[in-house]
Amino acid sequence: MAEAARVPGVILAGGLATRMGGGDKGLLPLGGRRLIDHVATRLGPQCGALALNANGDAGRFKALGLPVLADSVEGHPGPLAGVLAGLDWAAGLGATRIVTAAADTPFLPADLVARLQAAARAEGMPIALAATRGADGAMRRHPTFGLWPVALRDDLRAALADGVRKVVLWADRHGAATALFDSTPFDPFFNVNSPDDMTAAERLLAEGAR
Repeated sequence: MAEAARVPGVILAGGLATRMGGGDKGLLPLGGRRLIDHVATRLGPQCGALALNANGDAGRFKALGLPVLADSVEGHPGPLAGVLAGLDWAAGLGATRIVTAAADTPFLPADLVARLQAAARAEGMPIALAATRGADGAMRRHPTFGLWPVALRDDLRAALADGVRKVVLWADRHGAATALFDSTPFDPFFNVNSPDDMTAAERLLAEGAR
């Protein structure tokens, strides 16, 4: 875990949360804490430094005590802009890679960073993405949970300028390993996109989801 602890982590919270009526999903209450607090608690110990990608007034996240990184690309182009913001921040730290996680996933794996690194090494790829396999046997990738090399930040900047928005499109262009996680008894990448999802998250938390 020593190697994993040196990798900076970035929580991606730059989305518009339209299905939740707008605003910041991460600031919604879950089990007596904010949703984003659950994410930071699970990701933080796995990383050497932690930052938040979010746009607008950074003061609303002051209680987290994290650097807030705004997108450098206008128009809310999606998660890739958050990855770029994280890569630019990490370059200033002298880091070579970052790990990202979504701000609305309170049950993310406690070994996310280590397993993304292991997948990248095993497959000889510069990027690694998390994935789960469903009951039907189909694999589903979770592209906001990834390991990203700082060396590709200028390529990503150019890709965004060219209109690339899909994370997997850009990742696969450079080679993306897969870190496969168990989806039973629940999906560790379960994300809160609607009020019904929040109800489900409350139930999972009450059942002791780990």
